[in-house]
Amino acid sequence: MKIDQKTYWDDRFSKGGKIWGNLPSKSALHCLDLFKKQKIKNVLVPGSGYGRHTKLFSTNTYQVVGIEISEAAFELSKQFDPKTKFINSSVLEVDEWTENIDAIFCFNVLHLFTINDRINFLKICYNQLSPGGVCFFTVFSDKETSFGNGKEIEKYTFESKPGRPTHYFTEADLIDHFKDFHLLEIGIIDEPENHGDSGPHTHLLRYIYAQKLK
Repeated sequence: MKIDQKTYWDDRFSKGGKIWGNLPSKSALHCLDLFKKQKIKNVLVPGSGYGRHTKLFSTNTYQVVGIEISEAAFELSKQFDPKTKFINSSVLEVDEWTENIDAIFCFNVLHLFTINDRINFLKICYNQLSPGGVCFFTVFSDKETSFGNGKEIEKYTFESKPGRPTHYFTEADLIDHFKDFHLLEIGIIDEPENHGDSGPHTHLLRYIYAQKLK
């Protein structure tokens, strides 16, 4: 049975709560170091979950807006990070988004979409950024151990479960997705996690740090 994104994440957060714990990811800490070198006042976090990454930025004096599709995670986030403004919405819907954002941090969301939605999502993000604004995205890489699991529905996009696509990025593919941006930095981060039945494991994430010039 095909499950939509909202149903999936509502179910996961309702059962798992703070799935990834209270501490921010290694990727977010690297991003914070980069943001501190820029004149940034506000940060947008699409796919903000229960707030473990928004809290990192809000406690470092940034004004933060989080967008989260799961109502369960949205309710958790308001208690976990009261300094951040949270919006319960899909990242593919722009009605309530805030324009003129200085920076975007997006952790492991882009790879959850098929190609048309990925392109649309990045256009939305581009339009939210002020000229000179920056963005930091992490995605699953083609070096992940799960690469190739499930039915391939598009090139390097696999469904391990019906309605749950995961796209695995090569470096060239990631650069191509951000061709409208000026590339500042790109690389791979070994991201440790420990949650659910998976136990301790490490994701090989690609990250990209880019800037809107116009």
